[in-house]
Amino acid sequence: MSSDPSAPAADARPASEAADASRTAEAQDLADRVNNRSHRPASPAFRDFVASGWDSSPLEDVAPLAAAEWTPARREAVSARFPGERLVVPAGALKVRSNDTDYRFRAHSSFLHLTGLENDSEPDALLVFEPREGSGHEVTLWFRPRAGADTEEFFSDARYGEYWVGARDDLASMTVRTGIATADSATALDAVTKDLGSVSVRVVRGADQTVEAQIDAAREQVAADLEASHAGDDELQQFLSELRLVKDAHEIDQLRHAIAITRRGFDRAVAALPAAPAHARGERLIETSFESAARLDGYGVGYDTIAASGDHACTLHWIRNDGRVHPGDLLLLDAGAEADSLYTADITRTLPVSGAFSPVQARIYDAVLAAADAAFAAAAAHTSRTVLFADVHAAAMEVIAQRLHDFGILPVSVDEALSEAGQQHRRWMVHGTSHHLGLDVHDCAQARREMYLEAELVPGMVFTIEPGLYFKRADLLVPEEFRGNGVRIEDDVLVTDDGVENLSADFPRTRAEVEAWVRELAGGA
Repeated sequence: MSSDPSAPAADARPASEAADASRTAEAQDLADRVNNRSHRPASPAFRDFVASGWDSSPLEDVAPLAAAEWTPARREAVSARFPGERLVVPAGALKVRSNDTDYRFRAHSSFLHLTGLENDSEPDALLVFEPREGSGHEVTLWFRPRAGADTEEFFSDARYGEYWVGARDDLASMTVRTGIATADSATALDAVTKDLGSVSVRVVRGADQTVEAQIDAAREQVAADLEASHAGDDELQQFLSELRLVKDAHEIDQLRHAIAITRRGFDRAVAALPAAPAHARGERLIETSFESAARLDGYGVGYDTIAASGDHACTLHWIRNDGRVHPGDLLLLDAGAEADSLYTADITRTLPVSGAFSPVQARIYDAVLAAADAAFAAAAAHTSRTVLFADVHAAAMEVIAQRLHDFGILPVSVDEALSEAGQQHRRWMVHGTSHHLGLDVHDCAQARREMYLEAELVPGMVFTIEPGLYFKRADLLVPEEFRGNGVRIEDDVLVTDDGVENLSADFPRTRAEVEAWVRELAGGA
């Protein structure tokens, strides 16, 4: 192979020059070596030229976010719960996916709930509640504002520079959007760690390790009890999680929007069924058909899509989606679109790939549907009696146990299975029937048991109802014709003054409706 004639030979340099070059390479900071792949201009002439001739007008058409009307009440509730204390709610930092590329940013849900920010806003930001003398808090959103073209960040910072990632808000425009006073985050850590000997500080942990470390270091300097401090941090996160248990009107509207996007994605997935069996990764074809709608109409998916065919439908969190789709299979599609506001839907439908359920598949499907109907009825009864969140699950389990008994599969009586000492029916449905839904697909996860499972249903709660039955191919305790079939039916439910509303009622749900759906969009597949 011939060499580049313009390149010097390896041994053409004097030994001393080669040694100097080697030492220079060794001295280069390891983190900076990523820049060896490209030529970054650094001359004074370039720096002067690149900083000139840019329109530096303030951002135009800045308007309050849709949530800005609702977030003051949320922040006021936090302020009232923790009087006299400094509260720090980080958005979180960018997370490296590989080498020098990051995952798409998604802020911590507590930060989103209290600021109303959307999409990929706002890495490294902090929402800080500073106690006022007397009562209440001054709330400030500390974030990294737009850097002018006369700064090096503008053209050289691939994470934050406007040349690389587009225009960012300045302090004034962010205040308009959120209704919150703003400050440059360059001095935020000093602001949140000052006077720790005289003011109590709580921070939401798990969002930004740098912020946590700085606060913990400041606590150690004043000889604070770290164990007690961390318990206080947990109490803040618990309250912020429980604050989302009852949704306001804006949140409910956003969930409706996410569900509407999800319906369009399901239609795309159903329409793709005929092509799936011919593809070596038919499950992934279904997955990507759904996710195209989620990304086109919303921010993306709220969680990893489950597109599970045949025996894979019996693996509860099957997200690999690399299997084949065979005629005669049931395909379980568990998917949810995330709106630009980052509220997510969570819907599951089980689809007959060939357009019709077999007799055994129909028996399984109808059993799961009956369990879901029983759960709906239990939730709706809150208008006439006290209904706990756990009662919804119990109602579904009564049906599941009875149907397994009717199938001849349950090894004990229904009553024994439903007892605390039994639970044999749970072999075929080990997950819960419901979870809260909102900014997180499993929303309010840090809430106390008495505020979650043991809580009374009240208007404004939004949760799923999602019973299932899963008969794994390797399960020798069920008849052979049941094996390899998994069914889940999942809807998103709003508790109302009059009962409950199925927010996903627009999705085909009964066996006949699902078969008609497949026939209409997939031509019978």
